Amino acid sequence: MSNELRSRLFEELDSIQFVDPHTHINALDPTSSHLGDILGYHYYTELAHSAGLTTQQIEDAAESPRELVPILIEKFGCLDNTIQYSWFSEILSGLFGIEEALDSSNWEQIFNQTESQLGAPDWCDQVFEKSHLKAVFLTNDFDDPLAGFDTDRYIPCLRTDDLVFHLGKPETVSRLNQASGEEVTNRQTLDKAIEKLFEHFKANGARACAISLPPGFQPESIVPGRAEKAVDAILKKGIQADTADQAAVSKYVFWKLAQCCDEFKLPFDLMIGVNRGVYTDGVYQGQDLYDSRVSLIQYRHLFNHFADVKFPISVLASVTNQELVSYSWIFPNVLTNGHWWYSNTPTYIEHDAAARLEAVPRNKQIGYYSDMYKMEFALPKFNMYKRILAKILAEKFVIDRRWTETDAIALGKQVLSDNSESVFGF
Repeated sequence: MSNELRSRLFEELDSIQFVDPHTHINALDPTSSHLGDILGYHYYTELAHSAGLTTQQIEDAAESPRELVPILIEKFGCLDNTIQYSWFSEILSGLFGIEEALDSSNWEQIFNQTESQLGAPDWCDQVFEKSHLKAVFLTNDFDDPLAGFDTDRYIPCLRTDDLVFHLGKPETVSRLNQASGEEVTNRQTLDKAIEKLFEHFKANGARACAISLPPGFQPESIVPGRAEKAVDAILKKGIQADTADQAAVSKYVFWKLAQCCDEFKLPFDLMIGVNRGVYTDGVYQGQDLYDSRVSLIQYRHLFNHFADVKFPISVLASVTNQELVSYSWIFPNVLTNGHWWYSNTPTYIEHDAAARLEAVPRNKQIGYYSDMYKMEFALPKFNMYKRILAKILAEKFVIDRRWTETDAIALGKQVLSDNSESVFGF
């Protein structure tokens, strides 16, 4: 009964169109050009490195897709147990109609076949249709002109890491000056420049502001006098400024961003717990790890002060999920948001999603996002989530709690699709 029930629920969920609320898609180049773009995704390079390829081998081969693909295939025998391998297999079958496994004997043939299909003028439309996507959120640098693409299909999101953590770099200030039209010389002009960014993004269809945050960061309001001193020090000394001044500026800018989210009615996506550059010899994007010492208690002042700002929260590790569930249970403005990075494997998703569905109001759960860099990954990643969601709904709700299938499907639709649209103001 359970398997048949799960299949029926999955089929219903799989018929739903939805918005992907967090990606790294380049709207001007959203799809892959060749198999190297697909297998160049950091999951595959970091797993191949973990299985034995050297960073140098991967970086040297990355210059040419026809060199990268065969060298990564060398380690496929070590990776076929991983969910990431399953994503790739589903891309081949679901998007390209290729059922055979990629190996050293057929990679050139498959490379050529997929390259031809990827070059079709309507390929991106095909991917949207097969993936049941309505639109995807972008991750836009603060100085992105937001021009040259359809903002109804590719939805801007203001990413602010550089403003908060790298304002001491001269190039960051230069970019801010150019993007805002303000000459940042003190705290007041910094405020104006940030406000101008929000005006630009809001006018061009942005529906969220976002940032990834290290485990030790603790937001708090910085009084104007202290902020003025710290901003002056950063503008004069850059990264050579005292660490206390750098920390004060990071907190000040973050708090200003939250104020602007309040003023411009934008949700503030917080992606909490990443430690950058832990594995210094790792491949590109394969150096960062989670740190379980993070706690959401560090954000209590933020959540209390900005009661009207919605904070969709992603945590990097499943060990933080219970705390996120508790905060979303208690704070009206804290929402659970997807299954990020190291939590994005079936075992952790099932555990974390089930806990959320049992404890958090159903209108406060954004079920999933792909975090993808190329559009081809929407299909396998969301299918993975929908299968897990169907299993949870079947076992925890229909069987255990005697819900009707209709009611279970309605809950699934809400967390998969409806909540993203309501939270981000569609």
